[in-house]
Amino acid sequence: MSRIGKRPITVPSGIDVVVSGNVITLKKGRAQSVVDTKGNVSFTLADNTITFAAISDAAEHLAFWGTYRSLTANAVEGLDKGFERKLEINGVGYRAAVKGKNLELQLGHSHPIIYPIVDGVSMEVDKNLVSIKGHDKQLLGQIAAEIRSFRPPEPYKGKGVKYVEEHIVRKAGKTAKK
Repeated sequence: MSRIGKRPITVPSGIDVVVSGNVITLKKGRAQSVVDTKGNVSFTLADNTITFAAISDAAEHLAFWGTYRSLTANAVEGLDKGFERKLEINGVGYRAAVKGKNLELQLGHSHPIIYPIVDGVSMEVDKNLVSIKGHDKQLLGQIAAEIRSFRPPEPYKGKGVKYVEEHIVRKAGKTAKK
């Protein structure tokens, strides 16, 4: 039994829920999230509450039960409050700036890296912190991972792009002979 799948999702006012077949569409203003269950779970919408149930006792269906409940809960939370990921840039000469619809990164390469900002996502730069905000949790995680991959933090001095909450295990460098 899925402990996560059992919990109902309460949809806040202001978010419209449209159910058509196996697809749940959540809308708030111009923002929209779609969760396609592909027939792997059953769900009901009653009194602004979405409840999920497994379609059988097979392990696969029990796993889908919790997964689709979590995906739908993340979509509701994203439309209601939004999500944010923060990246920290460490290194001499490493910097970032938002220029129009692009994020320009200078990370020690011979050229600046231009990363296009996707619709539905906003980016802000404050000194060495890059804030990525939006309503789609998966998209924010993917964007943050792509930006981090341009210059992952190195273990000796910690230079590079890292998540704010990430801890870099440092290595000892070479020591001089006496």
